[in-house]
Amino acid sequence: MPLSMAVTGETNYIRKILVKDEIRRYLEKLGFIAGEPVTVISKLNGNMILLVKNSRIALDNDMANRIMIQQGEKI
Repeated sequence: MPLSMAVTGETNYIRKILVKDEIRRYLEKLGFIAGEPVTVISKLNGNMILLVKNSRIALDNDMANRIMIQQGEKI
């Protein structure tokens, strides 16, 4: 399911990122790597604050729709 559908406060695991290579490399530098945990801290007006690798990162809803996650255990 896309990251935009994640429940606030719940930890999920990144499955894959569906963007161009240049954007994927940028997101990987921020910690968005397959198998890594991501937690939604808050959602407001289509924007999300996420916890990835002990850093808070803001994403808009469009980008969050391109990041696929898996609930439960690590991949």
